[in-house]
Amino acid sequence: MKLTKMDCTLNEKDTLQDMLEAEKQLMALYTTALYEGSTKSVRKNISANLLAVAENQYSIFSQMQSRGYYEPKPAKKNMLDEATDTYKKQKNALKAN
Repeated sequence: MKLTKMDCTLNEKDTLQDMLEAEKQLMALYTTALYEGSTKSVRKNISANLLAVAENQYSIFSQMQSRGYYEPKPAKKNMLDEATDTYKKQKNALKAN
């Protein structure tokens, strides 16, 4: 079977999904790098990069959601409270470094 150019072209939804997955992978890599950072300056730089990637990921997510490509299910309040607590702890740990 021979593929045509159309068969090899990503549509908008697939392109955004690919970008979102790439940003999520970058976040995971930066998180691992943060664990391994051995100096304060390295950890600070990695933290800044991690936060920038998180902003990019959210921007792509927002674009997908506004186009109806990504419809997350509502979270229960206790799940939100737990995630907020975890985020605050991680943020404070990053500031301490």
